[in-house]
Amino acid sequence: MNVDIKRLLATLAFVGIAATLQAGSATWKANPVDNQRNECVDDWNPTSLRDVPAIRSDHTAVWTGSKMIVWGGYGGASPHDLNTGGQYDPNTDNWIDTSTINAPEARNFHTAIWTGSEMIVWGGAVFDGSSSRYLNSGGRYNPATDSWTTTSTLNAPSPRHGHTAVWTGSEMIVWGGQDSNRQFNTGARYDPATDSWTPTSRTNAPTARSSQGVWTGNEMIVWGGADNTGGRYNPSTDSWTDTSTINAPEARGGYTTVWTGSEMIVWGGSNDDYFNTGGRYNPNTDSWLATSLSNAPSARRLHTAVWTGSEMIVWGGYFFDCCFEYFNTGGRYNPATDSWTATGMTNAPNGRFNHTSVWTDSEMIIWGGETNLRLNTGASYCPQPAPTITLGARVRRQGGNRLVVLTWSPADGGNVNVLRDGVVIDTTDDDGETRDRLRNQTGTFSYQVCETDSGDCSNQVEVRVQETDD
Repeated sequence: MNVDIKRLLATLAFVGIAATLQAGSATWKANPVDNQRNECVDDWNPTSLRDVPAIRSDHTAVWTGSKMIVWGGYGGASPHDLNTGGQYDPNTDNWIDTSTINAPEARNFHTAIWTGSEMIVWGGAVFDGSSSRYLNSGGRYNPATDSWTTTSTLNAPSPRHGHTAVWTGSEMIVWGGQDSNRQFNTGARYDPATDSWTPTSRTNAPTARSSQGVWTGNEMIVWGGADNTGGRYNPSTDSWTDTSTINAPEARGGYTTVWTGSEMIVWGGSNDDYFNTGGRYNPNTDSWLATSLSNAPSARRLHTAVWTGSEMIVWGGYFFDCCFEYFNTGGRYNPATDSWTATGMTNAPNGRFNHTSVWTDSEMIIWGGETNLRLNTGASYCPQPAPTITLGARVRRQGGNRLVVLTWSPADGGNVNVLRDGVVIDTTDDDGETRDRLRNQTGTFSYQVCETDSGDCSNQVEVRVQETDD
């Protein structure tokens, strides 16, 4: 195994239901079904290898609205760190190199944010094979002109990696992180319009740490690391407010955070143990709710997470006990129902950690990362939307015949197509119930209902009918 132990130790310092039921019951089937309005079928498609950037991990990626930009990272062989990158267009499955003219110094474990017109990278470390040198420099990349502009170092935070960076709409806020000697509870706000830095207040700031953070629309929330505390930073007042520790997840590193529009979701990671637990933090009520463990992905760290607008998708990462286990599995978490759905495995890329992921408004793209080798492969994942209609089924006997009774909700009037084994067998009123007379047929039958006007479909449900049902 060629795992880079020195770098891995540094990294460690950072931070469908399937049951067979007998007659009279139904088996819920998690297999994807094509929705008449959506081509997503819970599968993966590999990203092109033509003109792809060099292998790497510990890089960054941002989504511009039409392209994914990856940059920097650790390539393994000398020179160990990279100042190269690429723009990936998922519509054409093409890569274009990012310019290296005036590009920032090569680095890993930096941060990158998207402003709406530029990618700003900042901080990180340069690894020379035996030790790291830390940076407080950065650059602004304009993909429209394929050009770089250096960020000022005047009043910039001290050199570091493992920090948090968020975009407020007008400023980039960086906070926390560490160098080889210490962790930080300092930070600053960078204004690209004036190329200037303003330090963030240390009054009531959280303790020094490497942590993850999110932007809520008016505050930056940072949480976790060495303990399970955190803080909310308001840039308009330059002030901090503690986050509650009541019902907060256990302290951890290597976890992920996403912002849903009303809550921060923390998931996964490790301290002495590996976790498949998490929590939802509501800043309006300063309160935590645990995420469900039912059908949650297995415990892991250094995975990625994206927010789709209705679900958090986590994927990848690793677990170590006696040996490394690299995951190519994940899960979709719906906070509205506090429920998990496994990500599809069809054409899933190889397991990995220290990769990146972005959400494109319709797909998650993962790229790069490492196992015992560093990678320059990736894939796009298209999650099938959660069914808008919930279907149930039961089997009953009537005379010499067997009836499958289908019930669904919501029932909105109009008509629905009733499908058995993918074939429409009836069009009936959308009143929430119908029956399929099987007579003396036995076997396993798959049912689904779809509204004729909207095309919305239910989940699939399997019914198994046996001779012993008589």
